[in-house]
Amino acid sequence: MLRISPSLLAADFGALAEAVGAVASETDWLHVDIMDAHFVPNLTIGPPVVESLRRHTGVFFDCHLMMTNPGDYLEAFRKAGANGCTVHVEVGDTSELLAEARKLGLHAGLALNPETPYEAIDPFLDQADLILVMTVHPGFGGQSFIAEMVPKIARVRQELDRRGSPADLEVDGGIDVETAPIVVRAGARVLVAGSAVFGMPRPWEAARQIQEAGEAALPGGGPH
Repeated sequence: MLRISPSLLAADFGALAEAVGAVASETDWLHVDIMDAHFVPNLTIGPPVVESLRRHTGVFFDCHLMMTNPGDYLEAFRKAGANGCTVHVEVGDTSELLAEARKLGLHAGLALNPETPYEAIDPFLDQADLILVMTVHPGFGGQSFIAEMVPKIARVRQELDRRGSPADLEVDGGIDVETAPIVVRAGARVLVAGSAVFGMPRPWEAARQIQEAGEAALPGGGPH
């Protein structure tokens, strides 16, 4: 199954509830970028905004914690309505963070930045429910896809399959109708798309087009 997770980072922050509604017909996941102006050079939203959005939708909130101290906020995000929280391997304490997320009932994700080699996450693959390969440098939306990350996506897919892991393989950064087939062929099954969805006049249509482009690259060439 291929899933699109539209990134609210590219939406109008003055009308987030409307943005959620604009894509609700095309996806059951939303990607929520949490930035602390420390781990990445940008500041976005926190638990209160997630809690406010939760009142408008029942979709899966895929919260990406680009934070130096995510462990201090996991419970707050769960209480606010997050379904999944992804932490970065670069911040350390990886096993503890993933265990805490799972203890809280969260879908526990593990992300790695473009400059971080696959080997950094290998010891933790069996502890995560989702692996997120960044295909841009985190912090700002609208960046160009880093094609050099494709072999890393393929390496993660190969290893997840070898271990029989059911973990989701997610890709975030520069995803559109052109790059979606590339990452799907490499093994990604959750595609985060921001500007290519919310930067379009009809976000729901843009999400559908990315989904269809990705599905065409699945084994068998269609929806699974």
